[in-house]
Amino acid sequence: MNNRQLFLSHLAQTTDFPLLIEIEKAEGVYMYGPKGEKYMDLISGIGVSNVGHRHPKVVKAIQDQLDKYMHLMVYGEYVQSPQAQLAKALVSTLPERLDNVYLVNSGSEAVEGALKLAKRYTGRREIISCVNAYHGSSHGALSVGGNEIFKRGYRPLLPGITNVPFGEMEALEQITEETAAFIIETVQGEGGIRVASKEFFQALRHKCDETGTLLILDEIQAGFGRTGKFWAFEHYGIEPDILVCAKGMGGGMPIGAFIAAQPVMAVFKNNPLLGHITTFGGHPVSSAASLATIQVLKEEKLIEQVAAKAELFKKLLKHDKIKGIRNKGLMMAVEFESFEVLKPIIDRAIELGIITDWFLFCEDSMRIAPPLTITEEEIQKACMVILQAIEENS
Repeated sequence: MNNRQLFLSHLAQTTDFPLLIEIEKAEGVYMYGPKGEKYMDLISGIGVSNVGHRHPKVVKAIQDQLDKYMHLMVYGEYVQSPQAQLAKALVSTLPERLDNVYLVNSGSEAVEGALKLAKRYTGRREIISCVNAYHGSSHGALSVGGNEIFKRGYRPLLPGITNVPFGEMEALEQITEETAAFIIETVQGEGGIRVASKEFFQALRHKCDETGTLLILDEIQAGFGRTGKFWAFEHYGIEPDILVCAKGMGGGMPIGAFIAAQPVMAVFKNNPLLGHITTFGGHPVSSAASLATIQVLKEEKLIEQVAAKAELFKKLLKHDKIKGIRNKGLMMAVEFESFEVLKPIIDRAIELGIITDWFLFCEDSMRIAPPLTITEEEIQKACMVILQAIEENS
């Protein structure tokens, strides 16, 4: 059996129509098939490859760590240099009070840990999240998600969850002294790149302070330079109580984290002891890759280039079928009339060597979130192909 047959026979499927693109190698913004096919990855594996595929400095960090050790012990028991150095690097990018990092394996796990932490620290049980939010697919993360289509097949989920409209001031009235946490994506991803105002986020911060509610900012997609700042909350002049990150954090390796002030995180140490546990969280190889990713973002000044690259996309993607472009940096949604209009365009773009996608909760918009390493020439080529795909489906 070839790989395609093995994939269909033995790997669990999540749809009846997987893309079935076979990739043999990836480097930079490109992925390559076994027969020489070449694809430009305009979605970064859904926001993961912020520094491109197989960045040499990330690969070197992985190789160096492999020569030392891999898994040693469950998280939090042994002093491991990759974890300690990564935590130091992460804290250096953050406001002073966010000084304690809990390393996990993924965004969903980071959300699970953040929800537990908020409940344990506040002694409260109510959680507020937003309509069309996506925080992951595990049980707790799904519970605070904001799309009923994805949730209804798995109920009962966690109790005490309220969904409110994203970015609307009136929604803040729902926050009370019974609320443990308000969890929100700093930029809504699967909702189709929805951006709330600075005034909203500042009012949200004030309301949380007023009621003793912890503000959890989900930057799983928006973090690590994607929006033109290292953290998207920097655009809004606020700080979270708990920050959640993953995806672009590992340079292609699986890793996530939730970050808070030390007195908040300390509640996991007693009553009960070992209040949150992970076996592979902060795996030393993933931690080494993440530290290298942070260094690449800074050394190559990739974040400083985001705004100009996003503007180039917006300048070039002009067509009667494009209804508009929403973005925060290189987190972009190109809107069309409907999914029926968009889907053939995406399919044709893939045939022409450009990988794009749509959003879980926004089927009329094309996702564009390329590696931050993408060049102006590559942006011009990608836009030309997308416009060609649009023309061929006009």
